[in-house]
Amino acid sequence: MPEDPNVETGSSDPVSIGQATIDDVLVGELARLNAAVVDKLAGLDEYDLRRPLTPTGTNLLGLVKHLASVQAGYFGNVFGRPWPDPMPWFDPDAPINADMYATPDESSAAIVEMYRRSWAHALATFAERSLDDTGTVPWWPEERRHPTLRTVLAHMTVETARHAGHVDIVRELVDGAAGRFDGDASLPGDDEIDWTTYVAAVEAAARTASNDRHDDRDDDRD
Repeated sequence: MPEDPNVETGSSDPVSIGQATIDDVLVGELARLNAAVVDKLAGLDEYDLRRPLTPTGTNLLGLVKHLASVQAGYFGNVFGRPWPDPMPWFDPDAPINADMYATPDESSAAIVEMYRRSWAHALATFAERSLDDTGTVPWWPEERRHPTLRTVLAHMTVETARHAGHVDIVRELVDGAAGRFDGDASLPGDDEIDWTTYVAAVEAAARTASNDRHDDRDDDRD
């Protein structure tokens, strides 16, 4: 089984594939995504953690709550290792999208802790099961309802990467903090780029392209 990756590191270093198997790489990358999501919450007050920043209500703590919930389910119940705590936001009579925001009585610390625990639960599943073992995902179509643990691991990695991107954007909307974590080398530093000038250039390019398309349509009508 893959070794226990350190979810606390937040490192962006690529996983070495030298002697590692693809299974090691998959687990390691999901561990790093878990760490990156948690890191993006640092330094924010309760309001900024919870407030909606898009027309559909996307918010930081809700994204973490959702990821914790689905991670607990996919690496728990699906493989016969039920998550020990109730998740009432998935009850049939729960409000729609109840897993995507935190209620006032749900503390941010408890939600982050649930996310960390869901990863520990996943690691225990990896230790007790082979990645070739199959589980049951009742809400998947019948022809795909019994995937291997490896397939679910890949699915959850894609799911987490998608929402980690949402977390990046929402955090930037809150206070301008950008990148996967502090000091992310994949993003130019403030000493390398004038962001105001850059954004103005992007805006100008968009407006020019839009005007050019309008001119082309006008020419077609002549």
